[in-house]
Amino acid sequence: MRRLPPINQQIRARELRVIGPDGKQIGVLKLNEALAEAQKSGLDLIETAPKANPPVARIMDFGKFKYEQEKREREQKRKTKTTDVKEVRFSPFIAEGDYNTRIERVKEFLAEGHKVRIVVVFKGRQMGSKSFGYELCSKVLATFEGKVTVDMEPKFLGRHLAMVISPLSVAKQRELERKDTHAEGKN
Repeated sequence: MRRLPPINQQIRARELRVIGPDGKQIGVLKLNEALAEAQKSGLDLIETAPKANPPVARIMDFGKFKYEQEKREREQKRKTKTTDVKEVRFSPFIAEGDYNTRIERVKEFLAEGHKVRIVVVFKGRQMGSKSFGYELCSKVLATFEGKVTVDMEPKFLGRHLAMVISPLSVAKQRELERKDTHAEGKN
């Protein structure tokens, strides 16, 4: 949680631009005048914008101010979307059935909005056949043609060939669909 702003006697500015309890601007007042105004209405004087010139203070109930601030923070937290990076491992010489099973798993992760790290694991003498790993990565990209973006091109990290893909944003998907329909309409 953030640090709470100075209230009442904690305020150090000499002059303040004061906003009343109704939300209307009262004007620029000296600190003791602003405190008297707040006390007259039975509320607190809260410094809301200390870096402004002169600093802005608001006359309101401090409990209500804290509640509104926490509510805003909760709302921001709720709006932030967390994306996980899921990992799906392949072998460079994977059978078709196993490949299809893993591709289905990748589709599930992409549908949930997660990024997916495609990892081709090389064992022993397979390291001599690195080109098969790149071919497999190309095959995976061809499977998802136009539905994903490549965040990290395939590259070797030790014995692993790794690539990261993420789903296209909804806006980009719509844009691509519009282009496709316009291109079909012209033919």
